Amino acid sequence: MKLLIFGATGGTGRQLVVQALEQGHDVTAYVRVPAKLNIQHPKLTVVPGNILNAAAVLAVVFGKDAVLSALGSRRAGLLDLVQGTRYILDAMHQCDVRRSIWISSFGVGKSLRQMSWIARHVIVRGFLRTAIEEKEIQESLIMASEGDWTIVRPGGLTNGPRTGRYRIIPGDSTEKIGRPVISRADVADFILKNLTDSPYVRQAVGLTY
Repeated sequence: MKLLIFGATGGTGRQLVVQALEQGHDVTAYVRVPAKLNIQHPKLTVVPGNILNAAAVLAVVFGKDAVLSALGSRRAGLLDLVQGTRYILDAMHQCDVRRSIWISSFGVGKSLRQMSWIARHVIVRGFLRTAIEEKEIQESLIMASEGDWTIVRPGGLTNGPRTGRYRIIPGDSTEKIGRPVISRADVADFILKNLTDSPYVRQAVGLTY
């Protein structure tokens, strides 16, 4: 497939790039600082740009089979993620690109009630409050879109290995997870396994061990 990856220079985004190339996909990475990616491969195209440039986003989305987002919040630009998401969704609509998978976070939406009291009040409503609020708005935009989206809410991210063995928690589950955790490599594994024929289209799911 022709994949477009946003946020490719982050830990999870890099895993998406590496694993997608290993699987033979044609990968385009749209990044602010290309030198940070530092990956060379005949099937990899690195395009410099900013998600706040609507025209550039439209150009890079054109002709792709799927869009994968590993974008996170940046303290220097609160709500940049929200505006960038609007531009990506609009570009997908204009280019008739339907499939997209977005990395969000445990603690967003109904997944908050699946976490322990300490995780909810100390981590989500404490240290991560601003980022979670931004992710809440981003998810609402994605869910209101017309495409075949999947939202992935990973637990605390680690640099552990890809195991291919993890739990997939439905967004409306009442199961108590406590403090979820998963490796970036396994988040990428899940995303690439669900590019096509996925049971999680137009759903939000949590990932944890």
